[in-house]
Amino acid sequence: MEPGLRSENAVLRVGLMGGTFDPPHYAHLEIAARALEELCLDRVIFLPNGQPPHKPSYEVSAAEHRYVMTQLACADHPRFFVSRAEIERPGPSYTIETLRSLHALLGPATELFLLVGFDSALELPTWREPDAVLAAATLVAAPRPGSDPAALETALGAERAAQVRRLEMPLLEISSTALRARAECGRSLTYLLPPSVEAYINKYSLYHKG
Repeated sequence: MEPGLRSENAVLRVGLMGGTFDPPHYAHLEIAARALEELCLDRVIFLPNGQPPHKPSYEVSAAEHRYVMTQLACADHPRFFVSRAEIERPGPSYTIETLRSLHALLGPATELFLLVGFDSALELPTWREPDAVLAAATLVAAPRPGSDPAALETALGAERAAQVRRLEMPLLEISSTALRARAECGRSLTYLLPPSVEAYINKYSLYHKG
């Protein structure tokens, strides 16, 4: 069993952070750290996507690179773990399948908290089996620059929006898209992600062109 999925306790409160993590950065880590405190979680498990269902595979870096970068980003926190569950599952990485497999592994009494950015929460109706996702885990939305709480009800409807918990935290204007663009131009990523992740990006020239 993977580290982070092993437990001596019958009941756990587990935060789950899925995403491409292409690359992982300080905003991802801050969301996880805030969730640990605010939601009284036992741990947060990061789940790099294998094949993101909303993005063709050619738009993201190789899964193994993203997995290693996420491991490096989480290495200094004792309650952050990284799972290969979505990377090793064939086909698109659907959230509901991950939630069901984790409930089967950890036991139905385990409480799962799905940590997402506010913009991702707005896309819930496009996910596979969105109501099953809400039944399997508490959806926790972290604020993003320009996010409007009223937009949640507009996008999801009142009943679904009422089931979404909002995470209180400062806004960090860091995005993986912007970091890839900076790296492509040879600009520094210092203070935007852990030094070990920047060193890995530079070692393998992940986002450099030419």
